[in-house]
Amino acid sequence: MSAKICVARIGAAHGVRGAVKLWTFTEDPFAVKDYGPLSTKDGLKHFEVASAREAKDHLVATFKGVTTRDEAERLNGIELYIPRERLPATEDDEYYHADLIGLDAVTTADEPLGRVIAIHNFGAGDIIEIAPPAGATMLLPFSNAVVPTVDIAGGRVVITLPEEIEGDDPS
Repeated sequence: MSAKICVARIGAAHGVRGAVKLWTFTEDPFAVKDYGPLSTKDGLKHFEVASAREAKDHLVATFKGVTTRDEAERLNGIELYIPRERLPATEDDEYYHADLIGLDAVTTADEPLGRVIAIHNFGAGDIIEIAPPAGATMLLPFSNAVVPTVDIAGGRVVITLPEEIEGDDPS
């Protein structure tokens, strides 16, 4: 089964004719119209963007078959996915965050740390989450200082631990 990539999240209803606020996670916000039908993660519901226009920090969109505010309100919070293969190809030195999930995480000394289980963004930048073989997961800022090497073909990311970063004084 193909990996699914979250490309958008439906927000609150907008107006009375079935429009919704739509937050996209694509470089070009309007690309969600080009990926074909969008679905929920479980694949049980499908959506097709009928129209979209730019708003302050999101799109205002309508979906085919959604024509009333009540229908639009029921969609609030739904995440929309596409199969990974529908995304454009990347350059040699580029990758999608989803490509990192499942990679081994190792230190700069090539010692195993665990596996990458998620990339989060809570508003202040990307966070990489690593699950060690035992114990609590690690949340680290996803920056060039902390993640200097991403080797998709080799199946690993190199992590510079906070105490290794120059100028970082733990005291």
